[in-house]
Amino acid sequence: CVYLAGILKSAALILAFLLAVFLAFQLLEINVEFKLGSVILMWYLLPVLADTKPAVHKCGLSKACPPGHMAFKLTSGAASVVGPRMCLEDKLLMSSVKNNVGRGINIALLNGKTGELIKTAYYDMWAGDVAPFIKFLKEIEDGTIVMMASFDDSASKLNDEARKLIADLGSSAVGNLSFRDNWIFVGGKGIKTKTPFEQHIKNSADTNKYEGWPEVLEMEGCIPQRQT
Repeated sequence: CVYLAGILKSAALILAFLLAVFLAFQLLEINVEFKLGSVILMWYLLPVLADTKPAVHKCGLSKACPPGHMAFKLTSGAASVVGPRMCLEDKLLMSSVKNNVGRGINIALLNGKTGELIKTAYYDMWAGDVAPFIKFLKEIEDGTIVMMASFDDSASKLNDEARKLIADLGSSAVGNLSFRDNWIFVGGKGIKTKTPFEQHIKNSADTNKYEGWPEVLEMEGCIPQRQT
């Protein structure tokens, strides 16, 4: 009886050992399959996840421009603190970082066919002289893209001649531009109609976002390339 009990005890221990080994292999197999399945799933999902990332377009536009058009983004100055910012085809033209902006009207001239930057300038319309600005406007050649943005005050020294020259570039709002209004504009020399790329907000104590100045204006769009 003692001998039989010993055999049964040994058999039970062997059976328990085999069961433990079996369960361990089962768990290991499940774990390996799970990890392998996760890797395979991630492999298939990578292209999908990549496609869901926000697309990055030129100048940070919300969507890409169609063929034959140039992407732009234009921001007015913020009060008398932060200067305006101009971008065309992912190229930063004017900004406080580039140290080429100033109080008054900031202006960039670009080739209407290629988008190549021709010249940048700014004219102080508070304490400066409007005559150099008028001379600058008169010398703009046909087919040139003209971008303008206000910073602090862009209107106090503007006279009728200067306003007429800007209106001829496609502006609808320049005639109503007043002290510390915010204004951004994209037009062109030789344009036959008024430009759709213009924003203007009045300086008003009732609606100003900053003390003494209205809110910042920002505009983006696609400029048709000149074909001839």
